[in-house]
Amino acid sequence: MSSHSLTAEQRNDTNHSSLRRLREKGRIPAVVYGSQTDSIPISVDAKELMKVARTGRTEMFKLKVEGSSDLNVIIKDFQKKGGEWSHVDFLHISADKPLRVRIPIEFLGTAEGTKAGGVLQHQETELEVEGLPAKLPTSIEADISHMKMGDKLVAGDIRLPEGVKLIASPEEVIATVTASRAAVETEAESEEQAESEADTAKAGE
Repeated sequence: MSSHSLTAEQRNDTNHSSLRRLREKGRIPAVVYGSQTDSIPISVDAKELMKVARTGRTEMFKLKVEGSSDLNVIIKDFQKKGGEWSHVDFLHISADKPLRVRIPIEFLGTAEGTKAGGVLQHQETELEVEGLPAKLPTSIEADISHMKMGDKLVAGDIRLPEGVKLIASPEEVIATVTASRAAVETEAESEEQAESEADTAKAGE
């Protein structure tokens, strides 16, 4: 579990003017909810939140809610406005119950096929997995250096940390290396030219 903690203040006003005043004071409106607790409207310090958010959305940490007991939470969702965080959803979780989440994929290396003019395309940037909160990583590494032209990387190819189970379909395509449009057009032109030369040769017979 993360050593990070975040202090929150409960809020009663939920109208737009109240939310705007909170943001002007450097605080971000938020809500914490879960199967074991009622939904609680709160606000958190923007700078303190950013320190926690950098550790990853799936890392469990303690939320110290004023007037309530400490809660184990993760950042379930957030909204941005003008590039800044404007609202956050915290999910209250149990440390001893598996959690199903989508974790960002960190692609490692340079695909071999791109060195031959291929283009790496990401079909997915997150992977759905399940595990105890303490076992869930902030990101999942996927080595793409071996991928050649025409290769594809599927979810089942990605090695997961111990204690983490794949929920996504093993056949779900994560990334592919395809020929660039220029290469495809050049190949098509070459084929057309070859056909034209063949037709000309036949006509001259």
